[in-house]
Amino acid sequence: MDTIVVLDFGSQYNQLIVRKIREAQVYAVLYPHDVSFDTLMHMENLKGIVLSGGPKSVYAADAYTIDPRILEGPWPILGICYGMQLMAHLSGGVVHKAAKQEFGEATITIKHDRLFKDTPTTQTVWMSHGDEVIELSSEYEVLAFHDTMATLAIKHTQKPWYGVQFHPEVKHSTYGAQLLKNFALDIACAKPTWNTQHAIQSAIEQVIQTVGEGRVVLGLSGGVDSSVAAMLLHRAIGSRLTCLFVDHGLLRAEEATQVMETFEGQFGLTVRRLDVKERFLDALKGVYDPEEKRKIIGRLFVEVFKEAALELGGVDFLAQGTLYTDIIESGTKTAHTIKSHHNVGGLPEALPFKLIEPLSTLFKDEVRALGLALGLPHEMLNRQPFPGPGLAIRLMGEVTQARLNTVQQADAILRGVFAKEGLNEEVWQYFTVLLDTKSVGVQGDQRVYEEVMAIRAVSSTDGMTADFSRIPWEILAHVSRRITNEVRGVSRVVYDITSKPPGTIEWE
Repeated sequence: MDTIVVLDFGSQYNQLIVRKIREAQVYAVLYPHDVSFDTLMHMENLKGIVLSGGPKSVYAADAYTIDPRILEGPWPILGICYGMQLMAHLSGGVVHKAAKQEFGEATITIKHDRLFKDTPTTQTVWMSHGDEVIELSSEYEVLAFHDTMATLAIKHTQKPWYGVQFHPEVKHSTYGAQLLKNFALDIACAKPTWNTQHAIQSAIEQVIQTVGEGRVVLGLSGGVDSSVAAMLLHRAIGSRLTCLFVDHGLLRAEEATQVMETFEGQFGLTVRRLDVKERFLDALKGVYDPEEKRKIIGRLFVEVFKEAALELGGVDFLAQGTLYTDIIESGTKTAHTIKSHHNVGGLPEALPFKLIEPLSTLFKDEVRALGLALGLPHEMLNRQPFPGPGLAIRLMGEVTQARLNTVQQADAILRGVFAKEGLNEEVWQYFTVLLDTKSVGVQGDQRVYEEVMAIRAVSSTDGMTADFSRIPWEILAHVSRRITNEVRGVSRVVYDITSKPPGTIEWE
């Protein structure tokens, strides 16, 4: 299959480049920036290379660079932000700190070229940079500019190499997706053969090759990721898959029962329910730091899996529903950690299993499409994304059974109202968060000093970026009244209007 390789220079949004290229039905994959020329040369059907953005300066002593032989290779190249500056720098151009840093939307003027095919002469793009190219070598010509910067896109005069100072991968660049499509299809000449069936077949083949005749255990939560992973593994290895459902008490109301009824009853998978509520609550007692919560929960997951799998006997692999977004937010070789994910980072040496992650190259929307093709029902695939650590990170401060009950009740009210109002599929993700602060209120003509509940609702496609949803005020008011009237111990409800970035979707 034709492939575009994206080299990672540390941008938090480098995987958006991958996703946008895949939207053009061309397979794209992320590699570290220091991948060797020999590795790329041995890749079958490598059609083009994209150099991602990044936080460093190309002239710094610790700047990231590439194997210089890559510039002698046969591939078309597209540099984005840092990637463009690196191309200019390596060819003898000059990159300096900009007189004025640019962060946000800007209007640019372009010279028409294959890279900008089917886009207007004047267009809006998204800037995020502190350096600029102030001088180009004679090998390059300028393709785009605006009032305060003369070099916003470049083209090599002899080779199919391009660079853009802006970020076409983000939605704020109006024609960015078209630009990436032009590079992949028209400049790199990749065939648009990447689709859901390819993804399924590729994942199944990889599972069969990796597992052989071995047996696999999978942590099944009932969320989209683990559900699709379970169906994919079941398709690949059948009865050699055993699903372990950890009932840790950190799930939404009635969720444990629904998981068992769906997968064991409806789909006939082998599912073992592990009731470990008290074990998790005891371990989280007195813990307030969110990263410590995640680490404790991740460690206990591993312990529970290990114990249960050893009881089964003959288990060779532990499967996880890790996605691309999980990996990037937990930090890559060059990108900083946003938040750790309990299913990222490998397994302790003492754990006698090998790790298999059949979805680790896919984004959330791709996983949903894959699940639909595997036969999972629409309503299951469009369930709200739910974090691995569960309600422990939607509950600020100490995790107790009483506080879990509170956030479960509020969450059930929110989900019920949104479903009734038809917002359950329109809004990408929504949930309640119990804060670790109290507020004065009045209930029954008496002063109360009770907890605060926040509502979070966002629109997104892959979780990498998100905007808060504009929920009608009358609906939010209805949810607020119900929560303060029906959930004991809550005196105030607030609505979160923070987008991602700068915030994350989850509060912890």
